Amino acid sequence: MLYNLLAPLANEYQVFNLFRYITFRSGGAILTSLLISFIFAPKIIRWLKSRQQHGQPIREDGPESHLVTKKGTPTMGGLIILLSVFVSTLLWADLYNRYIWVVLMITLGFGLIGFFDDYLKVSKKNSKGLPGKLKLLAQGILSLIACLWIQNIAPAGYASEMAVPFFKNILIDLSWFYPVFVIVVIVGSSNAVNLTDGLDGLAIVPISIAAACFALISYLVGHSVFANYLQIHHIPGTWELTVFLSAVVGAGLGFLWFNAQPAKVFMGDVGSLSLGGAIGTVSVITKHELVLFITGGLFVMEAVSVILQVGSYKLRGKRIFKMAPIHHHFEKLGWPESTVVVRFWILAVIFALMGLATLKLR
Repeated sequence: MLYNLLAPLANEYQVFNLFRYITFRSGGAILTSLLISFIFAPKIIRWLKSRQQHGQPIREDGPESHLVTKKGTPTMGGLIILLSVFVSTLLWADLYNRYIWVVLMITLGFGLIGFFDDYLKVSKKNSKGLPGKLKLLAQGILSLIACLWIQNIAPAGYASEMAVPFFKNILIDLSWFYPVFVIVVIVGSSNAVNLTDGLDGLAIVPISIAAACFALISYLVGHSVFANYLQIHHIPGTWELTVFLSAVVGAGLGFLWFNAQPAKVFMGDVGSLSLGGAIGTVSVITKHELVLFITGGLFVMEAVSVILQVGSYKLRGKRIFKMAPIHHHFEKLGWPESTVVVRFWILAVIFALMGLATLKLR
């Protein structure tokens, strides 16, 4: 909004020229979302506590310590993140940029799915929530809408193509299969982040790291000079997503203040599903879907551990891990929660650096 209101005045008042710079507006988005988190989080947490007398239901088959240490902690803390991200994005982004509205649509839509899931868990006092098939159906429909919208916006030659990392000129036309591919990316990203959100602070830092990586990728892909230098595909308009992702980083840091061990509030599905879906959508827009697989390697690892655990139990009647997702496996091995969290953060940084390295290895 500020860009649309003030940037046109730059010719008369030089100070407003700052609003033409993505870097300035991205910095403003980070600080704004961080400030909103600090101001409103305590109030939202108190409100959630008043509404959730027993807090988030704890898995009875989970680590025994959680039944004691996490009992009574409210969930739906993702509302803090969504408030910060939406206000900051609407304030600092170019509201005429259609990519911004695609990502906001997915963020809000997936957030609503997560909200209803969390609400059912709290109101029914169990950890089940929405039926899995219904949740996936709703996510799939929203992802299909996003796919068609992105295809309508995308420049000629990019409507149904997938870029391949490490190869500068390769675009694979997926044709009719492209919507299926996009649905898998967005829904998979959303649920992988959701699976990671199981310990205090575990998910929000890797989310912020992935958002920071894709903020850089969005900027480079949208900048013709940098895209040409790095030999990556140039898609005009994507650099505006840097503002949105910067808002996610700021909101993530603000939320971590209250989510660090011992957590005062849990993110809940309202936060994890929406943020995972948003980052997946950005990867589709920027044609870096496969890079997301690398950059978000921690989320992939968590999701794969669940798939392997379920598959092994159904096929062989045996479990591979002591418990899935894999962060609980290490808890069962006796690792303190803080050790698991910090070591997984380190892995998230390593995966992010590997993902960014693909920008130059072409």
